[in-house]
Amino acid sequence: MYSYQARVRFSETDHNGKMTAGAILDYFQDTTSFEAEDRGVGITYLIQHHCGWLLSGWQVQIDRYPEMGEQITVYTFPYDFKNFYGMRNFFMEDALGNVIVKANTIWTFIDTEKGCPTRITDDILAFYNLNPKLDMEYVSRKIEVPEELTQKESVEIKMHHLDTNGHMNNAQYVKVAQEIAGIYEIKSLRADYRKSALLGDQMIPYVGSVIQEDKSVTHIVCFKDSYGTIYAIVEFR
Repeated sequence: MYSYQARVRFSETDHNGKMTAGAILDYFQDTTSFEAEDRGVGITYLIQHHCGWLLSGWQVQIDRYPEMGEQITVYTFPYDFKNFYGMRNFFMEDALGNVIVKANTIWTFIDTEKGCPTRITDDILAFYNLNPKLDMEYVSRKIEVPEELTQKESVEIKMHHLDTNGHMNNAQYVKVAQEIAGIYEIKSLRADYRKSALLGDQMIPYVGSVIQEDKSVTHIVCFKDSYGTIYAIVEFR
């Protein structure tokens, strides 16, 4: 299991002085990136070997948002590899050792020259140790989209949205979706990634909501291109 300690920065908090959902995803992304770099299979290795990881989906459960100045520890570990899929957990602890956020992710290993999924190599697998998966509710990566959706103003992909792959960073979809939906009291979120948005793309957001059996409301933001192809679907509860 890999971990690193941090202190919540002012720049990572919202108007209530609590860490934003987008910042939580940034911490989790940074943790797995640090692990890959420390194990010798980071960005340079992946570029040299013409391979990489694309995130297929997030599932995040937030029990409590850490506050500005608070000491936290972030953990990550893979718990399974299957063909070209890698399954990875994340969690965040406060200074007392309480787990305040849990997450599950599914990653796709790709051949960057061919632009398609490829079987995870033994060389990559040798760098990682599997751990038992977290005790949390696991749901499908696929998010169902309500029939009734409201179209919002399109979003142009700019340089600050991109990561080192030249694609819109996965956390950016969540940040943009949260702003469009105007939802800030989030206890859980999911993201289902279908197509990578590139610099200059115009994403069209469609927003809807579903009332669950327990009377809670699920908010959906679906990003599409002008032809109706889905970039990503984000769900907030």
